[in-house]
This record gives sequence, C-alpha cells and structure tokens, in this order.
Amino acid sequence: MKLGRVEYLGETCEVAVVPEGYLIEAPSRSAGTMIGKDEAKLLPPVAPGKILGVGFNFREHIMEMVSRAGRVPNPSDEVVPHALLFLKPPSCVVGPLDPIMYPLDATRVEYEGELAVVIGRRIRRATSEEAAKAVWGWTCANDVTERDQQGEDKQWWRAKGYDTFGAIGPFIETDVPGPETWLRTRVNGELRQEAQLSDMIRDPFEIIAIASQAMTLERGDLIMLGTPSGVGELHAGDEVEIEIDGVGCLSNPVQMEER
Repeated sequence: MKLGRVEYLGETCEVAVVPEGYLIEAPSRSAGTMIGKDEAKLLPPVAPGKILGVGFNFREHIMEMVSRAGRVPNPSDEVVPHALLFLKPPSCVVGPLDPIMYPLDATRVEYEGELAVVIGRRIRRATSEEAAKAVWGWTCANDVTERDQQGEDKQWWRAKGYDTFGAIGPFIETDVPGPETWLRTRVNGELRQEAQLSDMIRDPFEIIAIASQAMTLERGDLIMLGTPSGVGELHAGDEVEIEIDGVGCLSNPVQMEER
C-alpha cells in the first residue's frame, strides 16, 4: 500500500494512493473523499521530527570516496566500517517536483540517491527484530550534499543541511522492499547510480536498532540508509530522479538560489 500527504482545499491531508487517485483519510474534514491526482498538490509523504543519514553503507561508495581523496584502497578498507550516522534538519525537506536550490555559496552540489525508512512508533534501545516491527514504511530520498563544504567542515550541518537538501517521496510504501530491489539515480535521463539493496553493508533494521541505542525514535522520524557508488554533481537546470523498484520514483528540478 502507498500512503501520501497532499494539500487539498487549504488543508494538509493524509491519503491512501489508489488507481483512481487519492482517498483522503481521517482526521481530515474531507475524510472519505476520493480526489483525482490533479486536484491536490502532492507534499512530502511525511513531516519528520528528525532525519538521520547513514554514511558509507555501500562498499563501492567507500572505495569511490577513498579514491577521490587520493588514497589507494588497502585491505583495511574491506573491514566493515563503524556505523557513521549524522543528522539533517527537518527544514531541509522538500517533496516530489519541488526544486532543489543550488546555494549561492556552494561550489559542488552532489546527489545521493537513497532508500529511506519511516519510523511508525516510538522505540528506544530496540533490537533489529523490534526495529522491523516499528517501521511505518519506505520512500525514495535524495541526500543532497555540498561536497566541498563537507570536506572543509568538521561537522556536516552545513553540507547536508541547506534548505531543500532532503528531497523525499513521492509516497510511503508499506511493503518491505526485498534485498534484490534495485535503486537507480538518473540526471537528465542519464543513469548515474545503480545498485541492489543487498549491496548494503548493514540492513535497515540493524541501522534503526543502532540509532535507537542513542536516541528515542518517534513516529514519523526518517532515516536515509546510505547511497551506492556513482555520486556526482548537480547543476542548475538539471532534473534528478531517484527510482526504487516497488517504492516509487522521486523527481526534482535543480534551480539556482536567487539573491
């Protein structure tokens, strides 16, 4: 089942996605109303209280970034790395077809196509098994990053946190994507990233469990689960798509920030 959020008659409504369009759910005053997809503005499928990202969860992406840094990969790079988690602010979230703004002070903005998991209920110090039972659903995400600033700053608050640097959507898919599911990123129709979820070093439920050891995860919180190799630059005028089999296709244009 796919779930979403729309703006309809001045109200933000949660909807079930059906072949005919959107079925508005309670507690909206329009609950039970069926509307066409052209009758409402599609919003980000969730308004997360907090967003966590996961760095280096695909081995080939680790090798990619090692090579970018001018290092030669060595056997120690094959060891499973310590889980690297970071925060993105909720203010960075945009939805499908919303523009990703290229900041005026940016020099290298890059896409990172990712699967994201949405938490369905409060959990703390969960096991992987408990984490699996606390999932609301899954969505496509673009962990947009200013790469030069990421290298300059000790913290990634700026590189990962610009407004519009957290594109998500178009919907929440409640069915769990299998390990053979493909994730693909395209820029202007050109394939840039392609990997299966089985390539993840840590599976989503392990990552949720790790995060829950340090902080309480609440309903609606979002975790971006890492990007495969093939990350690259975006420029004003580009169109970037994140497609995950069975989950959906998230498309966003890139625009230059106005002075």
